[in-house]
Amino acid sequence: MSDERLNYKDPDFMKNARRMFESAAFVHENGIELVDCGPGWCESRLTVKSHHLQQNGFLHAGLQATIADHTAGAAACSLIGSDEAILSIEFKLNLLRPGIGESVRCRGEVIKPGKTVIVTEAWVYSIHNGQEKLVSKMTATMAVVARM
Repeated sequence: MSDERLNYKDPDFMKNARRMFESAAFVHENGIELVDCGPGWCESRLTVKSHHLQQNGFLHAGLQATIADHTAGAAACSLIGSDEAILSIEFKLNLLRPGIGESVRCRGEVIKPGKTVIVTEAWVYSIHNGQEKLVSKMTATMAVVARM
């Protein structure tokens, strides 16, 4: 979605996204890192380790869901105020092909901004021998709530 159609509350887009990544122990422990963020979008990355793989050696679906959900949530965070937070209330993940590679890149974008509900999408790409392939796509609904 283009920046001119977004109604963001804080001109420091990275602040909420950075806070969301730094305070999420599960995301941090899995090695998922914030790369960049702007109004209504976010990008993250992950260096793949053996504990990220499922029994056949492919990137685990749960990890794909985690990076997609968190990156899409950070994209939604870029539009909210400093007194607000984002909580996922629903998502659907399409697994498109086995994830094989040394690293993962994820891009999350806001599709429909709102005051109380924000709809997002995220795309997860595996990178193997310099080739990037789309391995999954998520559509997620996020609730805007008061920060505790």
